[in-house]
Amino acid sequence: MDVLFEYRGLLWEGTVVTIQLAIVSVILSVLLGLLGAVGKLSENPVAQSFAGAYTTLIRGVPDLVLMLLLFYGGQQLVNDFGDATGLWGYVEINQFMAGSLTIGFIFGAYMTETFRGAILAIPRGQIEAGIACGMSPSMLFRRITWPQMVRYALPSFRNNWLVLIKSTALVSIIGLQDVVYMAFTAGRSVRQLFTFMFAVLIIYLLLTALSELGLRRLEIKYSAGVRQSEGA
Repeated sequence: MDVLFEYRGLLWEGTVVTIQLAIVSVILSVLLGLLGAVGKLSENPVAQSFAGAYTTLIRGVPDLVLMLLLFYGGQQLVNDFGDATGLWGYVEINQFMAGSLTIGFIFGAYMTETFRGAILAIPRGQIEAGIACGMSPSMLFRRITWPQMVRYALPSFRNNWLVLIKSTALVSIIGLQDVVYMAFTAGRSVRQLFTFMFAVLIIYLLLTALSELGLRRLEIKYSAGVRQSEGA
């Protein structure tokens, strides 16, 4: 325990990076998920094809492979395109950007299915009633679609978020100084890898436990006034 106390600063810095990475990634995944859900539910065949190809690609390629492709190959492609078109100069994709873009892109596909299912679960009669009352598309989304979509999506969103938090550990492979990277570096320097990896285990358990608590309260908030079925 003394050695953990000695390196507490490094572990804290790594934990902060992990939390920042998870937050940026989930914001990106929600945006991509909403776009993907709209595309899949659209009557436009091009939008449906793009959204379908997106989710199919993510399900067929390992997360680590996508991260390495983006970090090592994405930067080269962006710079080659910039040189060929003259639209921009040199662009550097750092570890944090590569990690957040990759994780956000990956979980955007899962969020797509989450939001698509939630939207389909909204009773069609409520949508039709809103249209009959003269609601604009934006008002219909704010007053009817969004509140109910959140309620139906929260259980699946919670699972995605918990998996996303654990997936942030992958970024240590590309050198981002997250909690895993910091713990591994410190543990190897003092030859106590097990001690530091166990500390990382506890940190991730705390992060997921706090997330569970917050998301459960959010579910209760959005389920207020909804009659639960007997035995649920």
